[in-house]
Amino acid sequence: MIQHVRVLIVGSGFSGIGLGRALRESRFDDFLIFERAPESGGVWQSNTYPGCRCDVPSHLYSFSYAPNPDWSSTYSPQREIQAYLRDCLDRFGLEPHLRTGVEVQGARWDEEDQLWHVTTSGGPWTAQVLVSAVGPLTEPKLPDVPGIDRFRGKVMHSARWDHTHDLTGERVASIGTGASAIQYVPEIADQTGRLYVFQRSAPWITPHDKRAITEAERRRFRAQPFRQRVERAKAYVAKELLVLGFAKQPRLMRVVERLARRHLAHQVEDPSLRRALTPDFTIGCKRVVPSNAWYPALQKPYVELVPRALSEVREHSVVDTDGVEREIDTLIFGTGFHVTDIPFADKVRGRGGELLSAAWAGSPRAYLGVSVPGFPNFFMFLGPNSGLGHSSMVYMIEAQAEHVKNAVRALDTSGSTSIEVDRSTHDAYNAELDRKLAKSVWELGGCRSFYRDANGRNATIYPDWTFRYRREAVRWRPEAYHLASRPTTARQKSNDSVDAS
Repeated sequence: MIQHVRVLIVGSGFSGIGLGRALRESRFDDFLIFERAPESGGVWQSNTYPGCRCDVPSHLYSFSYAPNPDWSSTYSPQREIQAYLRDCLDRFGLEPHLRTGVEVQGARWDEEDQLWHVTTSGGPWTAQVLVSAVGPLTEPKLPDVPGIDRFRGKVMHSARWDHTHDLTGERVASIGTGASAIQYVPEIADQTGRLYVFQRSAPWITPHDKRAITEAERRRFRAQPFRQRVERAKAYVAKELLVLGFAKQPRLMRVVERLARRHLAHQVEDPSLRRALTPDFTIGCKRVVPSNAWYPALQKPYVELVPRALSEVREHSVVDTDGVEREIDTLIFGTGFHVTDIPFADKVRGRGGELLSAAWAGSPRAYLGVSVPGFPNFFMFLGPNSGLGHSSMVYMIEAQAEHVKNAVRALDTSGSTSIEVDRSTHDAYNAELDRKLAKSVWELGGCRSFYRDANGRNATIYPDWTFRYRREAVRWRPEAYHLASRPTTARQKSNDSVDAS
């Protein structure tokens, strides 16, 4: 039997929870949240590697309307963030709307029904509105090197960490030096017998200012919530000032680069190692990661930095691009995620049956990172060019939740059956993004990063002040969308009679 729901949200991380809360606040209750994992949490449910924590200040990396006075650190560890999200589910009354263990396998827009037909592991559904809240940091990406399937030892990705596997005394190869590896390598180094760290290109590392939050501070936050709001505002302003260097005047990044160079010089005395760890691009061109433990970990006697890429995997060993072979027992990939080649885009078919991935043709674009022409009643969170290289994605998520809520409300109050972004509005918005990106450090910094799509365009970063994005996303512009109505079909009447619960 086909079941029906007005709004179907895919994913129960910050995005799904934020939209669920926004809908309930507007007294809209006909929605469900599908989560393929056994429990909610999004990226913080799938990433559990040792040392996993957020590199955005805790007070900023949380919902503005749901502060948590009990963070243990100025930068939250993974377990506390996942616990916070579970608490938000309960606090916002979303548990009855959540369905865990349900994977969305495909969705197609039916022009006749004016509905999305959704195939799931729990059976078929229809929905008037489909929302992707799956996030960009959930689908692991492996490098395109031969032999991975032949390896007879243990293989895992940082986002699929096997905590039952004991690394004690093992020879381990860690591939990649991005944000995840920079956190887990210092944590596992002392367990291993030998740890090889493969570095294709050196990242910029800045000093980390994280510290424990005292119990006295937590008591003050609980008793006087305005104090935590002040801390949040201070963190926001400090992070937002980086936009000046990232997007406005890249030469200003020299100030941050000097800080990173001093950090490297202070922690690494060996000149040859320091050269290998010095990036050859402007800081900010790739993601900047704070760490006080990365450089010391690489200098331990049983850790070897391999400043080359992986070229081949054999049954019991790995080979670098110089042809040097190293025998290992465990292979760990810290190689990131499918960010611009969004996997969910291969599951969604819009008007005429066109896949979203085909419509994008290698370069994802969307209005406000949320909506795409040709895909009525479909919205996404953290879509193209709504990512950040400096601040909190939760800030962006809150703005997108308001935008999607307003779209659902417009559909509901108008009595229309479909809502679709105007193509000229979509195109003008993206042309303006490209103009701003052309002047940014991401274009002028001299690097190749995961921000770029298959065609070389930066399809990830929002190149402006986040408060400007929020203002544009929250303020509803009726002229940006087309509302349409079609006669109700017998099939739709039948679907509407099915109880979503």
